[in-house]
Amino acid sequence: MIFAQNQYAVNAAIDLQRIHAERIKSWPDKLKMHLQVGTARGEVIEQAADYFGDAVNVASRLSDLSGPGQILATEAVIDELPPNTPVRFRALGAMEIRGRQEACMVYRVEWQSEVLSDFFTEPAGLTPSPFVKSVPLGGSITLSWLDNEATFTSAQLPIHIGRETETQFVVNDPRVSRIHGKISWRAGKFYLEDVSSFGTRIRFAGSDAIVALRRQECVLLVPGEIALGAPFEDFTVPTISFRFGE
Repeated sequence: MIFAQNQYAVNAAIDLQRIHAERIKSWPDKLKMHLQVGTARGEVIEQAADYFGDAVNVASRLSDLSGPGQILATEAVIDELPPNTPVRFRALGAMEIRGRQEACMVYRVEWQSEVLSDFFTEPAGLTPSPFVKSVPLGGSITLSWLDNEATFTSAQLPIHIGRETETQFVVNDPRVSRIHGKISWRAGKFYLEDVSSFGTRIRFAGSDAIVALRRQECVLLVPGEIALGAPFEDFTVPTISFRFGE
């Protein structure tokens, strides 16, 4: 869908989520299908009643990255909202979007009226996000799962996480792929790439926002947790905690 103004697009996405959530409220859980929405701003080309362009591609990628019932938006969408907009949103950090050379700053629009958080940001008072923090040059990352802990310096990267004993960090669980993910170091930042069959979820410290990866990568900017092969809601999911060092 194409909108003339950012506010119209965000309002439409929120209305869509609210109407759909109300409609499926009484459905059995196994029949509920939640919407995943992505929004982006940019020039588009219309051909044969269809639209093409970088913004269309980015919006599509964000819809794939979003979790059930979520709305993801690029910085260009959020930055152009009116100062008095009641819309609340949260910075998720810079993400690698397939097909783009540069990472894209991504926000999650909070449309549920009952959601409150200290991490919400109003457009009129846009301040640097706690997620946007560069990793010191020549740093290290420490991974922990159960009693297995290992520290890797930027010089040792990339490393792989998986069930295969030849990976550098082994997580022996049937939901974990033989080679599940790759952690690399580029331009002073750590990146996690999902290469698994069942996907990877990331939850950063101090936030309940979930970044869902499926054959995508995300910048690791602050400490957090990585769920392999299942959502965080499953208390048995193999979960790796990660933190950074000098």
